[in-house]
Amino acid sequence: MPTLDDILEHVGEFHKFQKQTFFVLCLLSAAFTPVYVGVVFFGFIPEHRCFSPGVAELSQRCGWSLEEQLNHTVPDWGGHGAGFSSRCRRYEVDWNSTGVSCTDPLGSLGGNRSTVPLGPCQHGWVYDSPGTSLVTEFNLVCEDSWKLDLFQSSVNAGFFIGSMNIGYIADRFGRKFCLITTILANVVFGILLVFVPTYLWIVIIRFLQGLVSKGCWTAGYILATEVVGPKYRRTVGILYQMAFSIGLLVFDAIAYVISDWRWLQFAVTLPSSFFLLYYWCLPESPRWLISQGKNDKAMKIVSDIAKTNRKKMPSHFNIKFEEDDGGKQSPSFFDLVRTPQMRRNTFILMYNW
Repeated sequence: MPTLDDILEHVGEFHKFQKQTFFVLCLLSAAFTPVYVGVVFFGFIPEHRCFSPGVAELSQRCGWSLEEQLNHTVPDWGGHGAGFSSRCRRYEVDWNSTGVSCTDPLGSLGGNRSTVPLGPCQHGWVYDSPGTSLVTEFNLVCEDSWKLDLFQSSVNAGFFIGSMNIGYIADRFGRKFCLITTILANVVFGILLVFVPTYLWIVIIRFLQGLVSKGCWTAGYILATEVVGPKYRRTVGILYQMAFSIGLLVFDAIAYVISDWRWLQFAVTLPSSFFLLYYWCLPESPRWLISQGKNDKAMKIVSDIAKTNRKKMPSHFNIKFEEDDGGKQSPSFFDLVRTPQMRRNTFILMYNW
């Protein structure tokens, strides 16, 4: 009896049906970029310095330009921008004291740049940025700069866990079920990120978003490659990831226009809700249906492929089970290392990642 690959050679390995399926899945791949690299814009770190009460009033009284104000009141301010001291330390002086000189304010306060003590930023920071980011909203700089790394690490941890568990769900319940549920979860978590007020909840939701997003992208990849013939799987896999690169360019353009990180998050999440239409637009993987013993449903999809591709499938064709025992298979993590060939492929892919 012929296999599914044999049948695809007659009904079309990469014709109209597969191209339509592949195109809509490429949109999903492109939309994944804000989750993967969003920290570049959501966590943008602008130039910043300690806020010192009284500096603005003194600067206005003395008629200083911004550069003069920075040279007189910010530690180690030089021609190449700010270093750690100028970003995270302030002069421990009272700029509101009477008799402060406009030409040598530190000298009039009883010291010079080398002798005036420095202290941490107690009154917040001043940011040279027209928009807002996680950094400016929650002051993730200086001693708290590690929190920005934690923001990205949380989504990476979600990727790691989700890639394994979502893959199991895709094998257990189907590629299409996995795709739709993870799209829905990704949209919900993406919208929640816009409204949650605290940093802790942002990290938690970011982790949950990573938990489903990588699995969503992977499920789309699997579905795209399983509906095409063997000769086109490598090409489809490469083009699917090229769509991700195109998504990077689009995301850059959107971030250039929208400088507020919450509005940016909303702008890149809302269009993803249209991917829920995949429930009606995409087929289930016939290969997965065969693995579950659902030959009739698989043959129905193959017939749709032949009809859309305007091909005629020979009436004597029928699909045989591709598993050795000829019955429904229950996926397991041990399948990754069960045979020498699978062990080799698993370790190579783990090393590559």
